[in-house]
Amino acid sequence: MIFKWSRSSAIARKEWFHIRRDPFTLALALVLPLFMVVVYGVAIDFNIKNIELAVSDSDQSQFSRRLLDTFRASDYFILRPTSSPGSAVIDVAAERAKAAIVIPPRFEKDLLAGRGGRAQILIDGADNSTVGPVSDYVARIQTMASERIVGADLTEPYQLRTRFLFNPELNSRWFVIPGLTVVIMAILSIFLTALTVAREWENGSMELLLSTPVEPLEIIVGKATPYAVLAMTSIAFVYVIARTCFGVPFRGHLWVFGLGCILFLVTYLAQGLLISVVTRQQTIAMQISMLTGMLPSNMLSGFIFPIASMPKFFWYFTMILPARWFMIISRHEFLQGSDLGQLAVPFAALTASCVIMVTLAARRFKRTLE
Repeated sequence: MIFKWSRSSAIARKEWFHIRRDPFTLALALVLPLFMVVVYGVAIDFNIKNIELAVSDSDQSQFSRRLLDTFRASDYFILRPTSSPGSAVIDVAAERAKAAIVIPPRFEKDLLAGRGGRAQILIDGADNSTVGPVSDYVARIQTMASERIVGADLTEPYQLRTRFLFNPELNSRWFVIPGLTVVIMAILSIFLTALTVAREWENGSMELLLSTPVEPLEIIVGKATPYAVLAMTSIAFVYVIARTCFGVPFRGHLWVFGLGCILFLVTYLAQGLLISVVTRQQTIAMQISMLTGMLPSNMLSGFIFPIASMPKFFWYFTMILPARWFMIISRHEFLQGSDLGQLAVPFAALTASCVIMVTLAARRFKRTLE
């Protein structure tokens, strides 16, 4: 049987009428992306600030006050004075402070005598996410404090100047929001297709459709097209909000980004259809969709956790995940402005995943039809 667009478009129109009568589907497709962008864009910030710092100043000298003023002026720390070194340690143990600074009684005298003043920094090592940033902040403040306290000339015979490319302000939103396109498209494409088609299996309407003279590919295209339109509309909303509300730049090519969106979307739509054919139950389809779509796009795509720091097994395992490759495409297009040639490897991997998933879904539909 020859593929005909007329039959596929008839299936698509029927699916669109069903979506219009289903408020849950519309809310998931249109409201959820906006909610996620606002929440992730505002709440997630990798630039740690307002760190509670317990202070024990046993010296109470001019030099110790200059040291504490340097911490206060950095805008990274909120100082909490304590009565003794033991109280500062207790504040850290009770999680009232993330770190503590203990200044001994002879801090100023040691500096004036040329012996070098010593102060102790205690950091809560149980919260692994703050140890690194706090240590970096302390190292910078130490250099600034040395200049303010004793006027030391810290000029080195060489000078290293650091410049951050593509995200000069290290703005977390510029890093997070482009990655949201991957998470949102994964949720919409897999969840919507898997759940709605599985519902038709439960209601018995899918058997009626399969009994008609249609090609499996016609069913796939007809079923997936309305959800593809909804997902692309949601991504357009995300793009507008990212550019207008959060000031995220877009330095790449819209057609390259759009091509990546289409490949990723088709892959996950086919995966959702495959899940619905295999399970035929909404509950099981939802569980498998979360395990194979939502969780990998959040945890193993590089959205939050860098893939380079993962164990070797997971580093290789992520290569079979389409979310990993589309995450690279999305962030490169937003922040770096890469062209198609520079993204040849991610596009090749994404295209291979798309072909494999569409082929599996079509063959499964064909076996079911027969």
